[in-house]
Amino acid sequence: MPSFDIVSEIDMHEVTNAVDKARKDLGNRWDFKNVDAHIEQDDKGVTVSAEQEFQLEQLIEILRMAFASRKIDTRALSESGESKSGKLMKQHFVLKQGIETDMAKKIVKLIKDAKLKVQASIQGDKVRVTGKKRDDLQAAMALLREAELDVPLQFNNFRD
Repeated sequence: MPSFDIVSEIDMHEVTNAVDKARKDLGNRWDFKNVDAHIEQDDKGVTVSAEQEFQLEQLIEILRMAFASRKIDTRALSESGESKSGKLMKQHFVLKQGIETDMAKKIVKLIKDAKLKVQASIQGDKVRVTGKKRDDLQAAMALLREAELDVPLQFNNFRD
């Protein structure tokens, strides 16, 4: 029986490349000369820090542009909180991987409400969709691409 999996994954190597590109762009910007501004990556996310709030917003925009140039969906960045320590303002972004249970239920409901001839089931941090015809599976993919979900989705493990 044909099937495919709906996942939300990020290539961490591409994230590292995007952060490196953002750092390079930061070094080339004349408006950030002699300004204490940093973009740092750790295992769970990316931290952006600057002296002023408008500079912080500019750094976030540089980071988003670097992600877009490396073809990483910026919806994978989730703001986890802003803090101020000393003269620096910091913004931490968590990289979202996997589909949470609430979002998986929303995806399954969306597929069922569309009355497609497919079955969707939650399997851990992914959703498996099965159907009798390949065209039905492709219709489900098209439906999910058009849906306004706040999670980047990929389709893999397509079996015929």
